[in-house]
Amino acid sequence: MGPKQYRKRPVVIEAMRLEWTTWQEMCEFVGVGPAPEQPHGCWIDENGKPIPTASAELRMGLVIPTLEGEMVAIEGDWIIRGVAGEFYPCKNDIFEQTYEAVSDERP
Repeated sequence: MGPKQYRKRPVVIEAMRLEWTTWQEMCEFVGVGPAPEQPHGCWIDENGKPIPTASAELRMGLVIPTLEGEMVAIEGDWIIRGVAGEFYPCKNDIFEQTYEAVSDERP
């Protein structure tokens, strides 16, 4: 007997795109703060690694503590709140292939 096929259950998630125009809302959404267990902003170097020093040439980033360790979101990534309230980053191309906007209209 071989492997069975499974379909992913439809789940509605909350997400925001990490951009300068959404930074303040993003801080509130993910709970940015000074404690090590809280997400915190950073700058991203040319290799995609977070660094503490600001520079006009660098992109913004967000370090997100997860159960699997710290994950880094880079400007343009989406930050998703999962079904258990956890946060994690998602690259824009993957987000667009996986998710679609939910209409606010109720039947």
